[in-house]
Amino acid sequence: MSSAKRLRGRGPDRTIVRVGKLGSGGHRWRAFVVALVVTGLLVGFRVSIASGSAAEAQDRCARFAAVSNAREAGVDGASGRAVLVIGDSWSVGLGLADPSRSWPAQLSGDQVRVDGFSGSGYAATASRCAGASFAQRARQAARRDYDLVVVEGGLNDFDRPSAEVRSGVRAVLAAFEGTPVVLVGPASAPARRRGVPRIDALLAAEAARAGARYVSTKDLALAYLPDRLHLTPEGHQQFGEFVATAIARRP
Repeated sequence: MSSAKRLRGRGPDRTIVRVGKLGSGGHRWRAFVVALVVTGLLVGFRVSIASGSAAEAQDRCARFAAVSNAREAGVDGASGRAVLVIGDSWSVGLGLADPSRSWPAQLSGDQVRVDGFSGSGYAATASRCAGASFAQRARQAARRDYDLVVVEGGLNDFDRPSAEVRSGVRAVLAAFEGTPVVLVGPASAPARRRGVPRIDALLAAEAARAGARYVSTKDLALAYLPDRLHLTPEGHQQFGEFVATAIARRP
């Protein structure tokens, strides 16, 4: 049975039908279909969500929500821990021909659910899309039980006020109280490199304050697409392997 994701926040609710969870039967065929859907939706998404008219912004938000739903259905391990990944365009695989190979695919051995949304971050104003912030999605996701939550992001917070980012981080951690949470900070993408040190330090401090684990990625040398912001397939593999290794280490 198919299900739906509803984004709540400022403005009207938007509901996008999501492909049902993949099972063992027909896994490859469904994964292929999901990859085609997501690849098609990614075309032309390089335009900033902050530009254009209100109608154009709403249209982009609807498309981003569709991509988010399709990516959420694209990763499904057969066994292991129940892991939730909350993230931005890196988690959702923006720019990849096969978005199902975005970095969370390297978290092998676990049942991974990817809740990524392009343009989103900890700050409530990082995205103009209703219900897209990490905190808002965390509150929705916390209704399910997980063994581990991994939150990846910060590049979309590069120009947001520190107080707003800090508030978002604390809301995310509060939503998953009692569940192990790992915060994965932003890598130094060339297009936003100047803003990374501040966000990295802020996230590290908030993780320490809450007793959560923090994985800094600011010193990683990764492969980027021509936009100097999103990762190539090789970059996703590098990033995912680094995060997987860091998570596997004992705290």
